[in-house]
Amino acid sequence: MAKVDYHRDLKQVQSDGQLALWLSGGNQHAPFDRIEWFRALAEHCVPDAFIAAACDGEDFAVLPLRGASGHLHALSNWYTFRFRPLCSGAERPLAVLAGDLAGKARRITLSGVPDEDGSAALLERAFRKAGWLVRREICDSNHVLPLAGRSYAHYLASRPGNLRTTLKRKAGKLDVEVLTRFDAAAWAAYEAIYAESWKPEEGSPAFLRAFAQAEGSAGRLRMGIARCGGQAIAAQMWTVEHGTAWIHKLAHREAAKHLSPGSVLSAALFRHVIDTDDVELVDFGTGDDPYKRDWMEFVRPRYRLDMFRPGSPLNWPRLGRDILRAGLERLAATAKRG
Repeated sequence: MAKVDYHRDLKQVQSDGQLALWLSGGNQHAPFDRIEWFRALAEHCVPDAFIAAACDGEDFAVLPLRGASGHLHALSNWYTFRFRPLCSGAERPLAVLAGDLAGKARRITLSGVPDEDGSAALLERAFRKAGWLVRREICDSNHVLPLAGRSYAHYLASRPGNLRTTLKRKAGKLDVEVLTRFDAAAWAAYEAIYAESWKPEEGSPAFLRAFAQAEGSAGRLRMGIARCGGQAIAAQMWTVEHGTAWIHKLAHREAAKHLSPGSVLSAALFRHVIDTDDVELVDFGTGDDPYKRDWMEFVRPRYRLDMFRPGSPLNWPRLGRDILRAGLERLAATAKRG
């Protein structure tokens, strides 16, 4: 029989040997799937975090969640590229967990869920089977670059002409450094550059620094700095593991925009992860920023799954609005065809 546990203190996960091993770096090969990521979120960003887990023999299903008052959300934030259930094998533990969560919440909202790996479909099946009403819709996009064995030179030759021209004209004017370890001076330069960039205020500087330090210690950090006349004018933070390069943060000083430091620095990091790290995929995270199309080649959808307990009166107003909207959309479609 499957066993369900809820870990409100994420440090308690360490006491569950099987679960701790399953969520460790030895089994999870992306930042957003490891217990260290969830602990950092709980410490710096999300005070109401917890881990919901179901175990059935050797099979696990884990949903990192946050929230209270009957409405739970994915344990994620603006730094999370994607959120998915962590399942070790059979689907049954996730269905059991979905059923048990019916006694904990009236509504669960999971955003940023991928489906190229079947995660969105798996969640939808499990929660429907447990009696939840499930609404699934696209909420974001994810730009990626599969390398398919290409070298950097081969990849660069396929980029838009305006980007290649910019790199040819500007690259010689800047000094570029790619670090594979955490460096306090480089990080201070990144923070200073970010403060003068076009970007909004950083969500949680403490979280990001702690993540960069941990990735540096593990050998996964790729930190890029571009300088002009000795002054740092652009900085980027990437990580690399298990054949994927993840582009986490990038910023440049607005006053140096005419030098295209962001493009020049991106090119240096692409060269490094392709020719030195030999990655198979580059992931530019979420958001449909136009500049990403110059570097990436494919766009993958990210889904929001909204799960409702139909027996909860607090859900009825929302469900009623959804039913009314669906009816109006059908009427509009029928009128358009007629």
